[in-house]
Amino acid sequence: MLIGNVGKDPDVRYYDADQAVAQFPLATTERGYTLQNGTKVPDHTDWHNLVVWRGLAKVVEKHVHKGDKLYVEGRIRYRSYDDPKGQRRYVTEILVENMELLNPKPAEREENAQHTAAQSTTTQPSTPQPENEKQKPSATTATTADDEILPF
Repeated sequence: MLIGNVGKDPDVRYYDADQAVAQFPLATTERGYTLQNGTKVPDHTDWHNLVVWRGLAKVVEKHVHKGDKLYVEGRIRYRSYDDPKGQRRYVTEILVENMELLNPKPAEREENAQHTAAQSTTTQPSTPQPENEKQKPSATTATTADDEILPF
């Protein structure tokens, strides 16, 4: 399992009977931190070569772009080849079996942008709420037993 950002637009190629393969890099970052003794450990970014086959490659072609945040599941494949100069080259790839786009959908992005713009351009006087209304949970913030189990 990896969660990261797409490093460049996927390279999608078609072969035998409309089958597809997509390849693109994914960057994952381990955030920096400070040790108890004050030593700062910087962020560390790793780049992963992703390979996606068949129908999922067609989904990648339509919906995945540079900068998108992705969740991917797959397996690691190691392979080697000889380059034109005769040097042995080694490649590590992630063969993606499942993925999920973590970016908001385009319609949601537009709504969020409009909502944010509307909030920044309009100012409304604040009116204090009665004490009993502040304590009532709204329908959108009420939690269910299932929500309490989730770790996020």
